[in-house]
Amino acid sequence: MVANGARVARLFQVCYFGGVMHIPDGYLSPAVLGALGAASAAGAGLAARQAPRSLDESRVPLMGMAGAFVFAAQMINFPVAAGASGHLLGGALLAITLGTAPAVVVMTAILAIQALLFQDGGVLALGANVFNMALAGVLAGGWAWQAFGGLRRRRAAAFAAGVVSAFVAACLALSELAISGIRIPGAALAVALGIFALTALLEGAITAAVVAALDSVQPGLLERAHGSPRRAVSALLLAALALAAAGFLAASSLPDGLEHLAGRIGITGLERAVLASPMADYEAKWLPADWLQKAGAGLLGLAVTAAVCWAAGRWIARWRSA
Repeated sequence: MVANGARVARLFQVCYFGGVMHIPDGYLSPAVLGALGAASAAGAGLAARQAPRSLDESRVPLMGMAGAFVFAAQMINFPVAAGASGHLLGGALLAITLGTAPAVVVMTAILAIQALLFQDGGVLALGANVFNMALAGVLAGGWAWQAFGGLRRRRAAAFAAGVVSAFVAACLALSELAISGIRIPGAALAVALGIFALTALLEGAITAAVVAALDSVQPGLLERAHGSPRRAVSALLLAALALAAAGFLAASSLPDGLEHLAGRIGITGLERAVLASPMADYEAKWLPADWLQKAGAGLLGLAVTAAVCWAAGRWIARWRSA
């Protein structure tokens, strides 16, 4: 019991590091939004059709808790460099623990919940964020996990998967801004790439540490061994609850990588909200105290994410049985 508690604490500690930002509404052109929206709808639909091949019904609870854990970890920003912060992306972690197709479904659900409930990422830009993080990020992470050794070299492969996943998603976001007509001067681009490279390295370190912790909590988890992954689910639940309820106490207020770039090149005025979110900026305004607003929003988001991902897992498992 003590050993498992230490492993859960380790899961909590390694979450406070870098990632890549969600693109808000107002930055991308209608043509880019339309193309990426169509591509994301097709890609997410294909992933949902393929997911039953790799998701056993006994792993449905893991799908819900892995989604909840990544949602909670993405709430926590940590200083990185040059006055910018980052947060865990989690695409590679989901690909390693769930398989690529279920990971795409889970990440898509997370991004939709963040946009609709928390105004984290634009509603119109949801297709772009799904393309960058749920499709390209997850697929790149899953590819790197296999290419760099997978189960034979778990920590090295997990590190590479995290690095590749985060950096691919970041570079795609920068490319989409450029295609949309936003000029990024060379100096600003160099700083942004440096920040994203550093956060990608941190993403790799987090991914490797969490994968190692889960593998020690639940041996056989990564091999997709039969049987309920109950201990891994419990560890993820405890870590996610801790992050959602109290992680804001350690979170940085510095802008993340894309926000930092937007400030440098003067495009923050383009950002707009097309839909009023009930808990914008991860605050439940109807609660009386600031800390309750943040903790309440985190816990409500955690519950919604876990429920949606679990329901998606149940649907996928039943489709597989049919």
